[in-house]
Amino acid sequence: MIKKKIAFICVHNSCRSQIAEALGRHLAGDKYDFYSAGTETKPQINQDAVRLMKEIHGIDMEQSQYSKTIDKIPTPDMAISMGCDVECPFAGRAFDDDWELADPTGKSDKCFVQVMEEIARKIKELQ
Repeated sequence: MIKKKIAFICVHNSCRSQIAEALGRHLAGDKYDFYSAGTETKPQINQDAVRLMKEIHGIDMEQSQYSKTIDKIPTPDMAISMGCDVECPFAGRAFDDDWELADPTGKSDKCFVQVMEEIARKIKELQ
């Protein structure tokens, strides 16, 4: 069975899209192949996201993920915007969905957890 490729797209590919890729693999990796990418990269994944994903879900994003640009992932069957606060990047095609998630970068752990829970809920709805 060929699994559909789902890509989560953000500008920097360092926080929300990385969380979505990790949770996607964790929650529905048997049904879909998940990727994340951006139009720019950061030297590392957001460290608050890394810490909280490890604490809450037991997922070490730094073991299998890194910040990458859109041209470094396979062409997705579904492209989902995380909800860019200013201007969404162009992924080479129209987005299938925009999850309109607030960027938790620089905010409290509670904000990060809320975003993680919303991403998990939306991933479960894909099934």
